Amino acid sequence: MSPASHLYSYRPVTDPVPYRWPKGRGLAVYVAVNLETYGPDATCLDELVPNPARPDLINHGWLDWGNRVGAWRLLEAMTEAGIAATALVNSDIYTAAPGLVDAWRAAGAEIAAHGRTNGESQSGMSPSDERALITEATTEIARYEGKAPAGWLSPWIAETPVTPDLLAEAGYKYVLDWGADDRPFELETKAGALLAMPYPQEANDANAIAVRRESAAVFRDICISQIEEMRRQASQGPLVCPIALHPHIIGQAHRLYYFREVLAHLASLSEEIWLTTAGEIARVSRAGEPH
Repeated sequence: MSPASHLYSYRPVTDPVPYRWPKGRGLAVYVAVNLETYGPDATCLDELVPNPARPDLINHGWLDWGNRVGAWRLLEAMTEAGIAATALVNSDIYTAAPGLVDAWRAAGAEIAAHGRTNGESQSGMSPSDERALITEATTEIARYEGKAPAGWLSPWIAETPVTPDLLAEAGYKYVLDWGADDRPFELETKAGALLAMPYPQEANDANAIAVRRESAAVFRDICISQIEEMRRQASQGPLVCPIALHPHIIGQAHRLYYFREVLAHLASLSEEIWLTTAGEIARVSRAGEPH
């Protein structure tokens, strides 16, 4: 029995669902851009190279370069291609990189929550500490955005056994931690239903490039192949193809050069696929009726 069986039941992808995407398009694609921050003394961080020194100037500088340079170059490229993002924001980013979230919002991005900072993990937290983390991040984002975010991705995709309960209790509509399907599915929590949205582990620059050490050209091929094969599969029913990006990784000039081909490919399919945000996919699929 699955350890998550108390949260959701098994449903094969061949089973029909009671909704379809706008204009009958079979494949929905959203691009998630992680806007993250952590300090040079953080214990949780991305590693360009292993560095035991504290402060870790190498890996902190790598991430901070993403906020000062890479995120802006990626925003330019996505805007040129006419593709809006789902921006997954650490709430600390508003003060760490003033104006960055504003620029993505102005370009049409949906703003979703990604904890307080990627310098910490929810794993192992007590329920009271985790509730405080979720409340603080949500309140801070709402202060800048004028409304609470609908979606949540936990830093490092790390949860405790009560995370879904706490997110539903806090008013979240969807969570990106449970990447177990190519379609949204419901998590049953103590505070009601919470939608688990597809989020990629493969078409994800952090996993492909930073962890598996694939080249930018290979990541380009992963994304385009994923899109094309899922277009074929989506003839049998609506599917979701997410692509996850991190500015300090894909925003590097030598990688962005190749990723522009993915953006151009998506733009060329704009009449055949639904280029959208995670929040819009959640809204339409939750309605449970044709759109």
